[in-house]
Amino acid sequence: MEFTVAQLAFMLEGTVEGDGEQKINMLAKIQEAKPHQISFLSNPKYEPHIYTTEATAIIVSKDFKPREKLNTTLIRVEDPYLAFSAILDEYHKYLSFQKVGVEEPCFIGNNSEVGEEVYRGAFSYIGSNVKIGSNVKIYPHAYIGDNCTIGNNTILHSGVKLYANTIVGSNCVFHAGLVIGSDGFGFAPQADGTYKTIPQLGNVVIGDDVHIGGNTVVDCAALPTDSTFIGKGTKLDNLIQVAHNVKIGKNTVIAAQTAIAGSAEIGDNCVFGGQVAISGHLKVPNKTSIGGQSGLGKNLKKEGMQMFGSPAFEIKDYYRSYAVFKNLPDLNIRLKQLEEKVLNLPTN
Repeated sequence: MEFTVAQLAFMLEGTVEGDGEQKINMLAKIQEAKPHQISFLSNPKYEPHIYTTEATAIIVSKDFKPREKLNTTLIRVEDPYLAFSAILDEYHKYLSFQKVGVEEPCFIGNNSEVGEEVYRGAFSYIGSNVKIGSNVKIYPHAYIGDNCTIGNNTILHSGVKLYANTIVGSNCVFHAGLVIGSDGFGFAPQADGTYKTIPQLGNVVIGDDVHIGGNTVVDCAALPTDSTFIGKGTKLDNLIQVAHNVKIGKNTVIAAQTAIAGSAEIGDNCVFGGQVAISGHLKVPNKTSIGGQSGLGKNLKKEGMQMFGSPAFEIKDYYRSYAVFKNLPDLNIRLKQLEEKVLNLPTN
């Protein structure tokens, strides 16, 4: 993959200051870059490196004013970090979508449809009545059950499992070990102390541009007329549990080891830290932030709340409380000393 500096500048809507015909074939850190590589300068503390870097080109802001002579070509843009991220994104797409064709052995069932430029890795399995869009990449040992639908440009890495009837949008990325559509945790206690399994007959629906990390599990809904749902643009980290009938809105970001219990409803543009626990049937409004290791056990009343603690409450109240309870050992000593003084007061 090789571009001229001028081609990259055109893609980034930037301007070239220097030799625009030089070739770029790799991205690198500014302090480590070599010839034919490109980097960026966003954080001022890295500015000294721009005067010594061997990079062929550096992306800088439009108002950057060098204090010393430069030996590199500049691409001036509005936001260097976002511009460099855009190049990373294009490079990732190039690497991710190179593979095309069918490796053997693999299997595809009856009445299944596969679009153009699809890659099917060895030992992958596609069930019956499946519809797969164009430019989808299915890596070895991936499993796609009957009646699934997958949109264009979606990537299923090795070992991804889609149970029957799962619906996946376009431009999704699913990492190794992900399981979508497994049974929800439904068991009814019996009089003799045993548990009767409640069949889970719904499915999972996932919108466009959803990324889900490795070894995460998304359970199917309980009833055949319902779905567990993950909205467009949402990003789930590794090792997350999404239980049956959960609804997650658009552009929500959830970090690793979070667990969301059944029928909880998460709004749009929420941010959850790692190891967050959400109780079942709760409603979490849009733009809610929940700090790591917090446990939410009640409905929230308004958008944009910041929650922390277990049980979680508003973060400003948490810090006020923390200022008190972190001193409880000292306060206990002082209380005992005061109690002793009171008991030893002379009596009239």
